[in-house]
Amino acid sequence: MFGMNNTEKASRPRPAMARAVKGGGVRAAWCAALAVGLFACSHAFAQTVAQTAVEKPVYGGTLYAAISPDPAQLNSAFHNQYANAAVSTNVLEGLVSYDQNLQPIASLATAWTVSDDGLTLTFKLREGVTWHDGEPFTAADVKFNVLEIWKKLHPRGRTTFAAVQEVRTPDAHTVVLQLSRPSPAILSALHAGESQVLPKHLYEGTDIRNNPYNAKPVGTGPFVFKQWVKGEFVELVKNPNYWDSGKPYLDRLIFRSLPDPASRAAALETGEIQYLPYSGVPFSDVERLRKNKEIALDERGYSGNSQIYYLKLNVRNPILADLRVRQAISFAIDRKGLLDSVWHGIGSVADGPIPPVLAKFYTADKPTYPLDLAKAEQLLDAAGYPRGSDGSRFSVDIDLSPSADSFGLAGEYIRQNLARVGIKATTHNYAQAVYIKKIWTDYNFDIILNGFSTLMDPSMGLSALYWSKSASPGVPYITASGYVNPELDAIIENFQKEHNEPKRIAYFHEFQRIAMRDLPMIPIVNSPYFTLYSTKVHGLDFNPNGARSSLGNVWLSP
Repeated sequence: MFGMNNTEKASRPRPAMARAVKGGGVRAAWCAALAVGLFACSHAFAQTVAQTAVEKPVYGGTLYAAISPDPAQLNSAFHNQYANAAVSTNVLEGLVSYDQNLQPIASLATAWTVSDDGLTLTFKLREGVTWHDGEPFTAADVKFNVLEIWKKLHPRGRTTFAAVQEVRTPDAHTVVLQLSRPSPAILSALHAGESQVLPKHLYEGTDIRNNPYNAKPVGTGPFVFKQWVKGEFVELVKNPNYWDSGKPYLDRLIFRSLPDPASRAAALETGEIQYLPYSGVPFSDVERLRKNKEIALDERGYSGNSQIYYLKLNVRNPILADLRVRQAISFAIDRKGLLDSVWHGIGSVADGPIPPVLAKFYTADKPTYPLDLAKAEQLLDAAGYPRGSDGSRFSVDIDLSPSADSFGLAGEYIRQNLARVGIKATTHNYAQAVYIKKIWTDYNFDIILNGFSTLMDPSMGLSALYWSKSASPGVPYITASGYVNPELDAIIENFQKEHNEPKRIAYFHEFQRIAMRDLPMIPIVNSPYFTLYSTKVHGLDFNPNGARSSLGNVWLSP
């Protein structure tokens, strides 16, 4: 029997949790122990309580939001930068969403089963759903996405769905995934931010990467695409035929392009925008904004990403190929000082590739690199790079991701840290398209500073970032360092398929020990994300993937 929920009842603000039939160890991959409350600040809690006092949503109005950088495209099918998802999840949907315990709840799928051996996943799809152009949504759409988009093009999906051998569609509303081996991560990868369902009738037989509908999406979601004036705004309007009867409440969404973080803060204060996710203001402004009674701040909605800011090192560079040099760089960075000075103490120091919030998978039993300048100097001397007459040992370039304004300040702080041990670093900023090509097509870099997501099931993020077999020129935000370690590859392949929960967790622990021993990537801080919004905004999703979820439940009070 399939587990069902009550999403069809429009009176409910969110669907109840779907009850999946037991699937052996596969369900163990769902991180039920995640304490989302750790991310809630007291101010946000007070605002949430205040919002619940107003029980009846109000229809109508336009929500003005800002996102930076601008989206590169209006889906996340093969480019999963967060701005793409934050906008497009209002138009495109996934098979499921997730509750605060990271348990799946219904979206385009209303029920699912997992076979006891973990090799067969069966989904019952919601009936009566249509694409925004009026065509019916069916199992054929899901099959096309699994085989032609998620499995082939998505940076993480190429690994997450690698075990899918066959997709059967016994009827228009049933999809069966047949796997060659268990793949526990799949059930953590089906939400709209990660695995959006695109319309087969508009993509089949086309060059998917260059399909015009990447810039004018047709989905099944609560909002319909109207226009995108690049560099200015994206406009979405209410879907009058949305399957969740009574939703959405808003008439329009406007995502404005405001590249300057100070301008975004000012726009919040003046009411020009009412919603700003992903820490979109200068961190130095946070305390002032907290005191504004018309603005709320909430740190929830991001734990599903479990993003960490890393230095990724290119071991094709013979200097960085020396483990002692990578270790020295890690010892030279004052992470706590960096967190306090650049991010004003929001977030936490990272000590590995799995953050403590994913408590089931995290281990403290691994190499760590506390600030130790003397140790860094010793390692650099031993590696054969003594200080020259000008005090420097060698030079490196640090390319800064354009995805966060704070990376400029962070890059300068790290540059100063490295200078103290004789490493001369030069930071560089590039436009997004140039940056992506330079790093993931040309592999033309020394070090980059970028945020990468571990995600709800660490297999999804870590396979993309560390598994040598995931490398693919031209595919962004995956491994690009040139690091290859057969021992670590084998461990990754084990936790990708392991069906037994204790064994799988043991593989994740061993992964952390090797990754922190070899340091192809140096974790710096656990992402300091928060959302700012007007107190007139109600119904925001603060579940773990809330910042990459639709605004279909949102409404504005007068």
